[in-house]
Amino acid sequence: MRVLLTGGTGFLGKNVARALAARGHELRILTRPGSNLGGLPEGVELVRGDVTDAESFRRAAEGCGAVLHMAALVKMWVPDRGRFDEVNVGGLRNALEAAGSAGARLVYTSSFIAVGPTGSEPADEGRIHPGTSFRNDYERTKARADALAREAAASGLDVVMLYPGVVYGPGDLTDGNLVVKMIADHLGGRFPGIIGPGDRLWSYAFVEDVAEGHALALEKGRRGERYFLCGDNVSMNGLFEKLQSVAGVAPPRRHIPYALASALGWSLYAWAELTGRDPLLTHEVVNVFREHWAYSSAKAERELGYRPTPFEDGLRRTVDWLRDSRLA
Repeated sequence: MRVLLTGGTGFLGKNVARALAARGHELRILTRPGSNLGGLPEGVELVRGDVTDAESFRRAAEGCGAVLHMAALVKMWVPDRGRFDEVNVGGLRNALEAAGSAGARLVYTSSFIAVGPTGSEPADEGRIHPGTSFRNDYERTKARADALAREAAASGLDVVMLYPGVVYGPGDLTDGNLVVKMIADHLGGRFPGIIGPGDRLWSYAFVEDVAEGHALALEKGRRGERYFLCGDNVSMNGLFEKLQSVAGVAPPRRHIPYALASALGWSLYAWAELTGRDPLLTHEVVNVFREHWAYSSAKAERELGYRPTPFEDGLRRTVDWLRDSRLA
């Protein structure tokens, strides 16, 4: 099948491109000027355009049997907050129109954050974001886009919605691979400490598993259905304990209280607003660390054949890659 892929030059996107190519799909990737094209499989067709440009999106989708829409603005801060709406909501709206015009299936990559925090018990696909108390613009716009995708599916469009957990693993150290950047900092002695008590659960998903899950959803996903592509639910303390067993590096000793981290985040946010420079932390990020983000992938395992890698095994492969690449 010929497949249009947006976000295909990102950390997860390149893994999805390789997974699709390995299964014999013909790939067309929507790219912007300056995109990092390294690591893409051979034979992909590159088409210049942008998800916020409806006409370029529509042209790129012509002749495709499916659109995998993965592009998103994944940042803790940008100078123009409206960009979150333009990319995350407007981009999906354009994807729906382009797929509809081409008569193509749309596989939409959302995010765990689009359904909101969970408490300590893992949530399943029945959970819908309450639509209030957003911690940041990324959560707000991903929740809005999720509502848009669900409305399109309810109207009868062939839409499959995917919700990856916290994706990690070997690959580009972008904002989409924050866990591995954190691991590299810890292994290099540069990690300042854990925000809060470190007992909140997060659902970690190995990047190759999530990429394979996208291919399975394209081929087997039922129209209108939602699938979590997650993994083990582990606390931050648990992450560093497992990392110690894998890499032989002791967990961080310092825990930064929420109040102190939030005050620092506010000051760094204000400095970013003043200077236009990306902050290392914001108060909004601290608010994310206050919550549990635990999810179950049982439905994807049952219906798609999704198979998550045990977290310790994924960490070991990641650490080996970091050390082999001399990044830690």
